[in-house]
Amino acid sequence: MAQPPDLEARVAALEARVSELDGRVRRSEQDAAAARVLAGGADRDVTEMTAEIRGFREQNTRVLNAMCEDLTGLRSRVDNGFTEMRGKLDAASAGQQQIVSLLSTLIDQGEDT
Repeated sequence: MAQPPDLEARVAALEARVSELDGRVRRSEQDAAAARVLAGGADRDVTEMTAEIRGFREQNTRVLNAMCEDLTGLRSRVDNGFTEMRGKLDAASAGQQQIVSLLSTLIDQGEDT
């Protein structure tokens, strides 16, 4: 059987093409391996960030709860202070009213003489 005249050139071209494709496949495999490494790193980074955000949120909640407790205590002290001051002002008002009554009595007695 006779071979076509360009068979050797075609085989050489095919071998060159196979060699080129083999190189591309190897580079693709290396790229895929590098992508897996990067994806693994990104996954670890996301996990770490999630943990940091969770920790920040928990700390923020503790701070806000402590502030609410402080404000509740402060409100109670302010209310007690106002109640105490109201009592003192009421006592002062009663004392002043008594002084006014005494002065009125003295004035009335002075007019009678």
